[in-house]
Formats: sequence, structure tokens, C-alpha cells
Amino acid sequence: MEYLPRYQQPFTLQEAVRLDVSVIAEEIARLQHSLSKLRETQELLKAHLEQVDPSDPDILLAFEDNNGVIGSQQERIGILRMALRGKGVCMDEGNHYNAEDSITASQEAPQTSGVDELSNNNDEVNTGHGVYL
Repeated sequence: MEYLPRYQQPFTLQEAVRLDVSVIAEEIARLQHSLSKLRETQELLKAHLEQVDPSDPDILLAFEDNNGVIGSQQERIGILRMALRGKGVCMDEGNHYNAEDSITASQEAPQTSGVDELSNNNDEVNTGHGVYL
């Protein structure tokens, strides 16, 4: 499997396929939780821009930066789902691996050593904005 990401990612599809299914599932859940928080923040920033000061440069920059992070994290979830499919995991509609934002704000996604291993192997990639494995 080959995949050329639009955003700089801290791992490749080939590296993701080597992870255990449980590690991939936990990372998808963590990213979905992060996306839900980013989207909440975007709503607050958007409200500020619409109601208070549409030209606030700091708020505009934060809003644009968040858009990039959201796109990157959505793409990362897609890569992880491709890795699951590559491992033979059923990805039918309704499957919990396909649920967007299935983690509620009261839940915390766990960290795993497998995710830490990916992060350690790709330190040179972690130069952009956002959350990295």
C-alpha cells in the first residue's frame, strides 16, 4: 500500500500497518477526541470574529492554524483506517473504527507505548504545527 499525504504526517501508512490493531484503535480515538475539542474551539473563535472583532489578527491566525491541524488530524485518521483495512479489519459503515467524534469530552484517550515508538522514530518529521503521535 502506498499513500501520499496532503499534510506532513509523523508516520507513513507502512509504519502504521506495523502497529497492533489496539494501538491504531486507541490513536483513532485520541485523534477523534482532539478533533472534537478543536471544532469546539473553532466555533468559539468564529463567534468572536463574527460578534466582536472580525479583524483581530491573533484570532484570525488561530482560526487558520486550527483549520490546518483539523485537516491534518482527519487525514491521519484516514491513514490509520487504511492501516486497519490493510490488516483485514472490517471497516463496514457503523463499525466503531468509522465513527467520527465517538469520544465524548468526559473520556480521555489512553497513551500507548506503540504510539510512543512511532513518535521516537519520526522526531525529524515533527516540525510542523499540531498534535503528533
